[in-house]
Amino acid sequence: MTDLWPDVRPDAARRLMAAAVAAFGERGYHATTTRDIATAAGMSPAALYVHFPSKAAVLSAISRSGHEKALAMVTTAAAGPGDAAARMRVLVTEFVAWHARRHRVARIVQYELTALPQPDYEAVVALRRQTDAVVRSLIEDGVSSGVFRVSDIRSAARAVLSLGIDVARWYTAESKPDPETLGADYAGLVLAMLGAAGA
Repeated sequence: MTDLWPDVRPDAARRLMAAAVAAFGERGYHATTTRDIATAAGMSPAALYVHFPSKAAVLSAISRSGHEKALAMVTTAAAGPGDAAARMRVLVTEFVAWHARRHRVARIVQYELTALPQPDYEAVVALRRQTDAVVRSLIEDGVSSGVFRVSDIRSAARAVLSLGIDVARWYTAESKPDPETLGADYAGLVLAMLGAAGA
């Protein structure tokens, strides 16, 4: 799981983030202690504070990273080749597959927002707004070019993202289908919802 944060240095910080994901996933954020995180990472409790000033700071690092990855993913897909339907197919397939493949991290990223300190919460909300704006712009493009038939673009964008985010709530390692197939299935549902021709 430490491969989720290749840009985080040193390795000990990545190990602490991975241990926090495991602990938050098992106990929930509020029931997890800094000792739980450090122990799961094979470190002393004091070692955590060398890399993060608090348990909340670990959560903030995980949440910010997840939201930055989501924004980069949808931005790349929305700017890709093809018409709006083709780009939306790629966007939804990848967004859903990520939430399934990385369901433990995604569950924390998406459902522990209220535990973030206010400045970090506001930074994450700003990233979520940017992600929503990318999806909304893609739908607007599809409507203006006649590819989509949508009466409420804002609600449609919210629905597209909500479908992907919700996957993290129920998906497990034993779930079927596999993340890529689930992503492709959801992409077909989204295109039908947006009124894409031939969906």
